[in-house]
Amino acid sequence: MNQPLAYVHPGAKIAKNVVIEPFTTIHNNVVIGEGTWIGSNVTIMEGARIGKNCSIFPGAVISATPQDKKFNDEDTITEIGDNTTIRECVTINRGTADRMKTKIGKNCWIMAYCHIAHDCIVGDNCIFSNNSTLAGHINVGDYVVLAGMAAVQQFCSIGNHAFVTGGSLVRKDVPPYVKAAREPLSYVGINSIGLRRRGFTTEKIREVQNIYRILYQQNYNNTQAVAIIEAEMEATPERDEVLEFIKNSQRGIMKGYFSN
Repeated sequence: MNQPLAYVHPGAKIAKNVVIEPFTTIHNNVVIGEGTWIGSNVTIMEGARIGKNCSIFPGAVISATPQDKKFNDEDTITEIGDNTTIRECVTINRGTADRMKTKIGKNCWIMAYCHIAHDCIVGDNCIFSNNSTLAGHINVGDYVVLAGMAAVQQFCSIGNHAFVTGGSLVRKDVPPYVKAAREPLSYVGINSIGLRRRGFTTEKIREVQNIYRILYQQNYNNTQAVAIIEAEMEATPERDEVLEFIKNSQRGIMKGYFSN
């Protein structure tokens, strides 16, 4: 470890080849995996569990106590998966008694000044652009992109492969595979560019488009659309994923652009 002028609590468990730059503080009950780089002026607080080959840039604060008045100093954690990059001045709070942890998946890219609040569960391969903010108790799937200054309200869910445009206010759940934009946040198509980049075939992309045409463009309510999709479309992993997301939505899904 390279740690001149850094403070590492004796109770922290740091892999031998972790690099810790000056003026960083690492508290007790912290675990950091092999190959991780910790920049200067980073604060890693109790309960952090950081994976292998991560990069944490100056000014970040990881696993601070939740900004939640119900928090009663429970023994909670923050998990950060392997190969995740956390840029300057990002803040990630640890969990509360609700979920006991905040979790960021593998291969994520969290850009400068993002905030991830307590009890959020973020999947793998996500990109959060500058100043994106997650309130508490949010679920984010895999391969989700939040453009700059997007803000997500507490208890919302965002499905796999969704793209949320910059400056958006997310008050309802965002289903898998879609692009979300405008105010109020609305369906504006599927994330076809992202799906192609991740190897989805033209046939699969067309299947997803057909699902959302029924849901958003044929003037059915959600219950009617779900029944038609189940009855008329062949069962596939993508179809079933969309249907399960809609059925399990607690806040309700966002509307189509032409909905009142």
